[in-house]
Amino acid sequence: MIEIEVKVKVGNPGEARRRLLAAGCALVKDRAVEADAFYDFPDGGLAAKKTALRLRTVKKRSWLTLKGPARKSRSFKIREEFESEIRDPAAFRRILKALGLRIIFQTRKKRTLFRHGRLGVSLDETAVGDYIELEGRRSDIVRFAKGLGYGRKDFITLDYVRMIQEAGRKSENG
Repeated sequence: MIEIEVKVKVGNPGEARRRLLAAGCALVKDRAVEADAFYDFPDGGLAAKKTALRLRTVKKRSWLTLKGPARKSRSFKIREEFESEIRDPAAFRRILKALGLRIIFQTRKKRTLFRHGRLGVSLDETAVGDYIELEGRRSDIVRFAKGLGYGRKDFITLDYVRMIQEAGRKSENG
């Protein structure tokens, strides 16, 4: 699957939520804490390939996601993504460790999920600020963002790990 997404910074998550609902978004999941652990080999082999392996846990459910290198785009983050739900995360962490993978970064965020037609919309409260994340077709992203008052100049294509690192912080655990 190809993932196409952008983020836009918002000042106030409560106001952003009101704007998203007023724009016709349907609430899918309200303010769940997502704990992400990113894995790599000791030699940084995945990072060298610009590939990310993430184990995400939300309450008692977990998903493993492999994200490929970002494709060239000025306005959008575009990358191949594979994801599968993990039934026994503790056993799976042991498998990753046995394969030589180790946690290289951890972070948490509060995420509220919305849907607007084919567009996935998230309101994320992170250690480096609050953001709306839009995922879907480029034309849908641009149209919806424009309706909220945002243009391509407002689009952020960095992932949260990079944003946290650029803010001078290490792994986030709470």
